[in-house]
Amino acid sequence: MSIPQTGLTGEFARLVVWLALLCAIFLPLERLASVRPQRVLRREFATDLVWYFVNGLVAGLILGVPVAALATWSRKLMPSGFLEWTGNLPIWVRVVAGFVVGDLGYYLYHRICHHVPWLWRFHAVHHSAQDMDFLVNTRAHPLDLVAGRLAGLVPLYLLGLAGPVGAKGTWVPIIIGLFGNFWGFFIHSNLRVRLGPIEWLLSTPSFHHWHHTQRGPINRNFAAMVPGLDRLFGTHHNPPGQWPDSYGIEESMPDDVGGQLLDPFGSRKRTNAEPSTAS
Repeated sequence: MSIPQTGLTGEFARLVVWLALLCAIFLPLERLASVRPQRVLRREFATDLVWYFVNGLVAGLILGVPVAALATWSRKLMPSGFLEWTGNLPIWVRVVAGFVVGDLGYYLYHRICHHVPWLWRFHAVHHSAQDMDFLVNTRAHPLDLVAGRLAGLVPLYLLGLAGPVGAKGTWVPIIIGLFGNFWGFFIHSNLRVRLGPIEWLLSTPSFHHWHHTQRGPINRNFAAMVPGLDRLFGTHHNPPGQWPDSYGIEESMPDDVGGQLLDPFGSRKRTNAEPSTAS
């Protein structure tokens, strides 16, 4: 299927504007309050920049069909009265509930990715980053990215929280998607900030940096936004005043986007086993 030139150009322009806004926010902050000093043009910066545009253009195209199918199937699988009731809840209730159940769907998918070897092969692309800043958020294999987003959308549609408001979409997924997208850049950023009691409600850079640690304890902090899920399931780790001393994975990973795109289909064994020395 061909992509209309104007549509592709418009999407690219949107990504350029969004990138400029992100740079205006995070580049100064990461210089003022960094976890560890590093250059703007750090190693692998160019790779992550390419991933930003690749996933920004590709993910939306891939997601369109399964999301439409999900919206249709949810109305066939769930009782109409239940969907009507949840769809008529105040939008703020649906948004709050959507954040929690959507993050629960993502949590389950994300945790499985760390324990099922063939899924880890794709997810390892994201974890291969050896330095952390806001742009690492978009380093991801497109298949892993799309699967993760679908995992978060399934509960929204099945529970009727994504009530339609028009032919072009629904407000709840749009609000959650926009806020969640920005928050993803925030929690990957090289920002030494703590949010006090708010950290019981929302994820932070320190929370997510521990998810990317190369040395133990690994396989912690799977939630994207709601750290209470990790507390509930016993996977929470965010010690006060401490940060990981290194990031990345033990396995080898190509440095370029093309190599990372093809790497999961190779024959090398990939695991994400907990080190025996993990605390």
